[in-house]
Amino acid sequence: MTKLSILNLVPIREGQTAKQAVDSMVKLAKHAEKIGIERYWIAEHHNMKNLASSATQLLIQHALSHTETLRVGSGGVMLPNHSPYIVAEQYGTLETLYPNRVELGLGRAPGTDMRTATALRRNAQSLPFPDEISELKGYFEGTNPVSAYPAQGLNVPFYILGSSPESAYLAAERGLPYAFASHFAPRFMDDAVRIYRSNFKPSKVLDKPYVILGVNAIVAETDQEAEQLATTQTQFFLNVVTNAQNNLQPPVESDEKVWENFVKAEMVPHFGPVAFQQNALYNQEKTVVSQMTACSLIGSRESVEQQLKTLKERIEIDEIMAVSYIFDEQKQHQSYTWLKEISDRV
Repeated sequence: MTKLSILNLVPIREGQTAKQAVDSMVKLAKHAEKIGIERYWIAEHHNMKNLASSATQLLIQHALSHTETLRVGSGGVMLPNHSPYIVAEQYGTLETLYPNRVELGLGRAPGTDMRTATALRRNAQSLPFPDEISELKGYFEGTNPVSAYPAQGLNVPFYILGSSPESAYLAAERGLPYAFASHFAPRFMDDAVRIYRSNFKPSKVLDKPYVILGVNAIVAETDQEAEQLATTQTQFFLNVVTNAQNNLQPPVESDEKVWENFVKAEMVPHFGPVAFQQNALYNQEKTVVSQMTACSLIGSRESVEQQLKTLKERIEIDEIMAVSYIFDEQKQHQSYTWLKEISDRV
């Protein structure tokens, strides 16, 4: 059995408003609770018009208020953007309102460009990431010179988020669970998990390593349908690479059509009857998207089950945290239902 969780960036689908995207987030949270998902995390992104996940703590509260038992957390709080004191107050308040259902995934990246990062913190000097975690922990434990109420004395679990060996060493040293961002940065996945497990030091909160692996996941009736649904994912990551910030797009015929459309719209010089789609004009973007989406489970139920088995043979994981860029919400919910059934077996 592999535990299954969900990460939601709250993408705004084409034709949706931000409010409708948040409504979709709530619908998915309710579905996650119904099928027994382990945890439901909401990302933090800023200055991105196609994502509604900027005020993460408000979305977490909104999801908590519409569910009964689901654990909801941050995937994650990007600590360089925030005062640890304010984070403690906010998440202490959430824990007070929804006891034993709030989780704090903590990351070091700003989740935005540097100009926006400056706007978030103005000219405030942020501490090194390990020191900010220590400060935040101190507010919950009541060991800092200043108290943060109502956080003091409350137990909100911390998770270290990362995409590099550096974060693996930190999570291991602190004895905290480790969530690796292989759903968009799988390059160091094997090394980071190995480093985390081999260097782990037991702590008051965890006696042995615990690895959560981010994956992109699309399960459909057939491999062909899943691959077609996955063209939405390809378009999403092409957006990331080019900073186009288009809303989440409906699927197209195939990935080849995605790249053909990209070349026509963005890159093809309009002269002569030359087949530029045969050219290497788009190879850089295509390569980067392929690298970013390398950790993906896409196919029929039978295919995804085998893919998950293969992934677990390659790397020792305790839980997968799935992101599903499926345009049709009903098909997205069905995909998660099937993925839960698969993870329960594998």
